[in-house]
Amino acid sequence: MEFFKYTRTFNFMARSKFAMFVSLALLTASYTLLITKGLNYGVDFAGGTIVQVKYDTPAPINKMRAKLKTNDIFASATITEFGSPDEVVIRMKTTSGDVSVDIGDITREALQGTGNFEVRRVDIVGPTVGAELKEKGIMSMLLAVMGILIYVAFRFEWRFAVASIIALVHDVSIALGAITLVGLDVNLDVLAALLTILGYSLNDTIIVFDRIREGVTNSKKTDLTGIVNESITRTLARTTLTSLTTFFVVFTLFMFGGEIIHAFAFTLLVGVVVGTYSSVFVASPILIWFGFDVKTYHAKLANKAKREAEKQRMRDQYESGIM
Repeated sequence: MEFFKYTRTFNFMARSKFAMFVSLALLTASYTLLITKGLNYGVDFAGGTIVQVKYDTPAPINKMRAKLKTNDIFASATITEFGSPDEVVIRMKTTSGDVSVDIGDITREALQGTGNFEVRRVDIVGPTVGAELKEKGIMSMLLAVMGILIYVAFRFEWRFAVASIIALVHDVSIALGAITLVGLDVNLDVLAALLTILGYSLNDTIIVFDRIREGVTNSKKTDLTGIVNESITRTLARTTLTSLTTFFVVFTLFMFGGEIIHAFAFTLLVGVVVGTYSSVFVASPILIWFGFDVKTYHAKLANKAKREAEKQRMRDQYESGIM
């Protein structure tokens, strides 16, 4: 069903220079934040201990800090609210070396006298395991990018592949900058969100590139800019509907999904917006700037068709006994 119909072609590429300026500004801000502030690695990657505590009244955080200071295990602990005033998370960068020690029991003992509470969760990750998870996470991102590069180069052409990879790097970089800006912990949930952004952004870019290739193949025009504008306009209804529905679902998770998936939903929110934007205003202009030539592409298609026709002719002669 076609919800939107357009009687004219929108000149997206006329705004590409301004869009690139915006992208460069966002990338500069993102890399500046990553260099100066750095990513805040969570327990999954940095190692440490997380204890989630829930009170039946607003948590007395100051009193909790004073109680925990009396135990050396909690010397470097930080206490923050977890979704609501009556629930808090105690984070420690160290872990107990004694596996027989229950950090939950130690926390209950240390917090005696602060009110009625229950320990709802205890997560412990050793530094070795955290470093291994971080290494594998980085490797998974690199392998995903390499696989995408090979796939797009095989399906389209090397210029399409490079343009799509630049757009993906653009999306992930801005997402990481946003995570750094708001101070979210980078954990396995955030890594899953970043990999999801790669897939979402690539899918959107492939849809646009498919229409551009179709336009280049079927159109008699040789002006790539005009073909790109027509192709993006043809995908605009699909892109708008897909992006909006995805955005509203992720926004609902962000607002009502709870603190557990807060970082995941926030990363996806940024990724959906930036991924949709980059498919139109990053990947497509780069394709033009790389000098993709419509006449040369038509010549390649003609030569390919000629070779196929020649192979078919020789095959027909062989089957009829002429050769």
